[in-house]
Amino acid sequence: MKKPYIPEKLPPAHIDWVSHVPSIAKANAALARYDGILETMVNPVLLLSPLTTQEAVLSSRIEGTQATLEEVLEFETDPTRKIEPAKHADIHEIINYRTAINKAVELLDKKPLCLNLILELHNILMDGVRGANKARRQFRRTQNWIGRAGCTIEEATFIPPAADVMTQALDDWEKYIHQDEKDRLVQLAVVKAQFELIHPFLDGNGRIGRMLVPLFLFEKKLLSRPMFYMSAYLERNRVQYYQVLNAISERDDWNGWIRFFLHAVIEQAKDNTKKAKAIISLYEEMKRRIPAITRSRYAVQIIDAIFYLPIFTTAGFAKKTTIPLPTAKRIVDALAKENLLRPLKEAKGRQGTRWVFAPLLGILNMEDTDHE
Repeated sequence: MKKPYIPEKLPPAHIDWVSHVPSIAKANAALARYDGILETMVNPVLLLSPLTTQEAVLSSRIEGTQATLEEVLEFETDPTRKIEPAKHADIHEIINYRTAINKAVELLDKKPLCLNLILELHNILMDGVRGANKARRQFRRTQNWIGRAGCTIEEATFIPPAADVMTQALDDWEKYIHQDEKDRLVQLAVVKAQFELIHPFLDGNGRIGRMLVPLFLFEKKLLSRPMFYMSAYLERNRVQYYQVLNAISERDDWNGWIRFFLHAVIEQAKDNTKKAKAIISLYEEMKRRIPAITRSRYAVQIIDAIFYLPIFTTAGFAKKTTIPLPTAKRIVDALAKENLLRPLKEAKGRQGTRWVFAPLLGILNMEDTDHE
């Protein structure tokens, strides 16, 4: 049987800083270019809201959920609508993830990134979902382990630190977050990996670990907004992601993990930049087209609504924009005629047609690619 992992004191002793210099430079430059795009956005929270939801979808998918971005957005058009229990559970987990990230931004105005903040995020993440009965908002007091579903500790592929060792490791981890380091992205790589290896919760460790990425970047002022969406790369490279994490515990190979993480930042920053630019370009196009198409004094509300909620019913659209329903129907029909909106699902019974702002969904579903 494997023995529980004993984390080394941070920072790791054997980081080969010289070998990482080229990747450090590329990663910081790619991140700075992405942040430059964020700073040009008049309202990044509005324009990147669907990307935040997509991040929640992908991070949760790594943990086994199956719901798609479209299913989450469609659910939010009518949360009271009955859907199959498994799908509802998946969507609930995804919405909790997004809620936790948004709450973290508020909390960081009042306190630093710390263990207490992590507990608050865990409380939101696990609210009413699978694992909610597993010591929600509490660091574990018992041994846990990782392996195939239902395996015993003897069959585990990884055993995190024992509870008493974990407590000291978490204290050391929290102190390291606020130390000066030679490079913040390498520091973030260490922070993220050490958290996941400590595995301080009975459930939700991976998702909290991925939330740390934008929150750390924001707190350390590498980003002007905590909007860095990394789960697409990690989900696409899931096998390698777990291999390089395991190599830390098995061979003390921090350098392999740091190389992987810096490459992930470089590639994901490029893809995030591409999508953010495409969203800005689309927004500018809509500022020209929608007033001409609708001839409406509500043009600003219309544009903001379809970017913030790209799947909606006409009634929901009218409520969001405060546009009278008859006028909202006319506007939706005009946009559909120009192929800016298409029906996702036709009206059925008391449920109205669910419309999708197709150009934005096309951007969100652009394939992320590795840039060699």
